[in-house]
Amino acid sequence: MSAPGLVPLRELLVEKSDPHVVDPETQYPIAGVYGFGRGMIQRPAVSGQEIAATNLFRIKKDQFIYSRLKSFEGAFALVTSEVDGYYVSNEFPTFDVDRTRLEPAFLGWYFRQPKVWRQLATGGKGIGARRERLPSRRLLDHLVSLPALSEQQRIIVQLDATSVRLAASRQFAQATRTNLMAMLTSAYSKITAGAPRRRMDEAAPLVRRPILVEPDGVYSELGIRSFGKGTFHKPALQGIEVGNKRLFEVHRDDLIFNIVFAWEGAVAVATSNDHGRVGSHRFLTCVPDPELTSSDFLQFHFMTAEGLHQLGAASPGGAGRNRTLGLKALEKILVPLPSLDAQAWFASLHRKNLEIERRQREVVSELDRLLPAMLHAAFG
Repeated sequence: MSAPGLVPLRELLVEKSDPHVVDPETQYPIAGVYGFGRGMIQRPAVSGQEIAATNLFRIKKDQFIYSRLKSFEGAFALVTSEVDGYYVSNEFPTFDVDRTRLEPAFLGWYFRQPKVWRQLATGGKGIGARRERLPSRRLLDHLVSLPALSEQQRIIVQLDATSVRLAASRQFAQATRTNLMAMLTSAYSKITAGAPRRRMDEAAPLVRRPILVEPDGVYSELGIRSFGKGTFHKPALQGIEVGNKRLFEVHRDDLIFNIVFAWEGAVAVATSNDHGRVGSHRFLTCVPDPELTSSDFLQFHFMTAEGLHQLGAASPGGAGRNRTLGLKALEKILVPLPSLDAQAWFASLHRKNLEIERRQREVVSELDRLLPAMLHAAFG
């Protein structure tokens, strides 16, 4: 028996499969389901000769679908018009929706909630496992609160409108970032054209600040994101956890390289919040000569196509963790050094652009928080 006001999904959904025997001579457009409530995946057509399965299953618009294997991470969706008539494997149960009681879009929004994924992953028993497939019977036993169709439609309109605003804000922010970067790159090219060059060991020599690790000490570690995305803070380490790892102190305005991922832009400038944190021997800290340049200017250089190429050439080896930035190779890199006035002008331009980006991130972040709040208000 369901609680008052709650309806099991088996009263609202009917499992519906449309099997088709795979023909080696036929092309099959394949669909999938993204995790984390992100909708349908639209894949190119595949020849029947390349498909190992005997049968595929055709899906149609407004059906409800999920991935048995990825349900724990929110692989639930409505079939959209873009994938209407596409095919899926038997790992994707598909359901027709009783439109007299349930709006498909209402169900689609309901399954955007992480708490629902967790409930289904555990099956109410607290024993869920990431590799456990979600059987359709467990899904159909799930209870939902079902308002009247008019209320469902009102909720859909509100959530759709917020989603559109969020998508537009993200697109605008991305376009703005692209335009700002193009402008900065143009300005950088202008001031560095014909500028003298100096080796890194002259412009920004390596400075190491080794610390003595005490077993009962606490050490706040620093990390660096790739692609010029700055620093982040790791959980503090107890001295006894450090073991034989050597630690070095970071100071504000240091230019820091993660030698493992420097080739993909793991270069950052230490902020005031980073001052006094520590990094392992894998983090190289360079201190620019203030009469020649600044950390911000050099960091921008290493995010340009030329700078990334220099770091790649200085990081021999295979892919991933086998590519390590060599200290001697870093010291030999030649960097452009326009006049300090030109660098100051560029830094001012860069700061203004960063402030614009910061404000846009705040707007998008506010909308990101608004959508989960609206989902909670709509579904409890």
